[in-house]
Amino acid sequence: MAEQVMVIGVDESEHSFYALNWTLQHFFGPNATPYKLVIVNAKPPPSSFLGVAGPAALDVLPMLDADLKKIADRTVQKAKDICIEHKVQDVQTEVLEGDARTVMCDSVEKFHASILVVGSHNYGVVKRMGLGSVSDFCAHHAHCSVMIVKRPPKPMSIS
Repeated sequence: MAEQVMVIGVDESEHSFYALNWTLQHFFGPNATPYKLVIVNAKPPPSSFLGVAGPAALDVLPMLDADLKKIADRTVQKAKDICIEHKVQDVQTEVLEGDARTVMCDSVEKFHASILVVGSHNYGVVKRMGLGSVSDFCAHHAHCSVMIVKRPPKPMSIS
């Protein structure tokens, strides 16, 4: 039987790292089904931040791209560190440029994943309509099972 592949999408949000931690705790323990783990970070193209800026924007693109690369490198390194904390050594990481929704679905195809794990920002309906939801998109378009890991709500403090 071929080894099953799990793709986990990470970005720099705490929701993303919560999903990674939760998944490692529940799927990669000593008695767990072995998965090949692939962590994917979607780095947005620098042009997506510029909008309509004219010819001067061309001077800014290399600096913006360098910053986005640093953020992606930090994010992937943090994900690797979390894997090491959970004693998961065999991890493949990928930083792919593009919209997170399509990067995650394309990664499922690229790695022949049997499951995709994404975190949830718990956006309300209005924010989800305006910003779009990576988890909603993946749930409808990825060609594998999709697990959306939600952080439990923080308890309200009574003052």
